[in-house]
Amino acid sequence: MYGGLFLLSIVFLVIGLIVSQVLKSKFAKYAQERLSSGLSGRDVAQKMLRDNGIYDVEVTSVEGTLTDHYNPANKTVNLSHDVYNGRNIAAAAVAAHECGHAVQHATAYRWLTMRSKMVPAVQISSSIMSFLTLGLALLYYMSGAMRENLLLVFIVLQSIITIFSVITLPVEIDASRRALVWLNQSGITYSTEHEDAKDALKWAAYTYVVSAVGAAATLAYYIWQFNRSRD
Repeated sequence: MYGGLFLLSIVFLVIGLIVSQVLKSKFAKYAQERLSSGLSGRDVAQKMLRDNGIYDVEVTSVEGTLTDHYNPANKTVNLSHDVYNGRNIAAAAVAAHECGHAVQHATAYRWLTMRSKMVPAVQISSSIMSFLTLGLALLYYMSGAMRENLLLVFIVLQSIITIFSVITLPVEIDASRRALVWLNQSGITYSTEHEDAKDALKWAAYTYVVSAVGAAATLAYYIWQFNRSRD
């Protein structure tokens, strides 16, 4: 079992790396294309928040690359330095996307609410799975009952992680949709600029698709091994 799971992990690791590299190249390309409106990522974020009637969310700058995120706990849109200060298509797309999450939060978007409620359970599940990973290598040395019980534990934990990954998809896709609609309606991006922003966010979404499919494949593998152990 351990060998099969390792191979599955490698496959999705490679796919994830490929998508990640394409994403980085896309953002590097669009970071060179200056936004005709001349607004910085910070300006874009603040304008989108105001246009949506949101005044209690702060836009901040954080360290790192592609570390941009919205924190519903303290209501902050956190933008990496390049996005915060950038006056290009990539910066505008990312800033608007993160503000899309702020809009979701303000409007109680149900998928975001569900994902937020699952965060503690996912963190606990991931920690337990990391601790029990050694048990996978010892499966063949366990009795039938012990093997089945351990697999059941992994199935339950992986189910939580998979559900979280699947729920994340509509959250991220909807945030990008909100961002692109607003960028177009507000005149922040024009013509080819808008298409480039759409392309950048499309590749960002692919990373979540790969994560969800990988989580589902891992869960299916555990279930298959469980059924096999009972034969």
